[in-house]
Amino acid sequence: LVSASLAFSLTTPNPGAGGYVDELKGGRLSGVLETRPYPILRVPAQDGRGPRAIMLSGQGKAGVADEAVSLNGQWAEVSGIFVKRGDLDMLLVGGRPGLVGDDPPVDMVQPSAPLSLGRWRLTGEICDGKCYAGAMRPGTGLAHKACANLCITGGVPPVFVTTSPVEGRSFLLMAGADGGPLPPELLDQTAVRIELEGDVEQRDDLLIFRVETTVKPGVGS
Repeated sequence: LVSASLAFSLTTPNPGAGGYVDELKGGRLSGVLETRPYPILRVPAQDGRGPRAIMLSGQGKAGVADEAVSLNGQWAEVSGIFVKRGDLDMLLVGGRPGLVGDDPPVDMVQPSAPLSLGRWRLTGEICDGKCYAGAMRPGTGLAHKACANLCITGGVPPVFVTTSPVEGRSFLLMAGADGGPLPPELLDQTAVRIELEGDVEQRDDLLIFRVETTVKPGVGS
């Protein structure tokens, strides 16, 4: 396992250390809230920037599914602070209130439907998106396995960090084959290099990997 962890670290492109970014500066971000596979805020294009699909998590080792479920499909406002690493953005919901419903703007455009990118077989590591993005170091590898499982079990969105980019992106939000949360049996596979197969879909600038539960060791592949 130690050799596997070392091999993975040497072959995966380094997206940088990551860390906290106060992008909102006390303000709020608005968009349509979706709850599957994990809470996502679909932010429309604005200020010359294209539409975004931003993963949401809590401030601790927990997600925000309980707070988000009543707002599924509705316009919502979110406050908090980002953690960012490479092309991964996750908003840690905070403030009072951190996540609330709101009246949609009169010129609101509905988010686009998910775009299927086909079936993929990918090699990489299952991580919790919050720690991988810089909330804790190290956020990958065997040293982080217990913490990653605790975060993912608590509802923090899991990500698959690939050894080769998919459509230019080095991480994908993970989901079960049915589009719901990550199957719990895959928690045994965090922190090691593995090979998974499943369908990839795109929502705005976010890729989602709907994985099968069959696992193949990824060392040397």
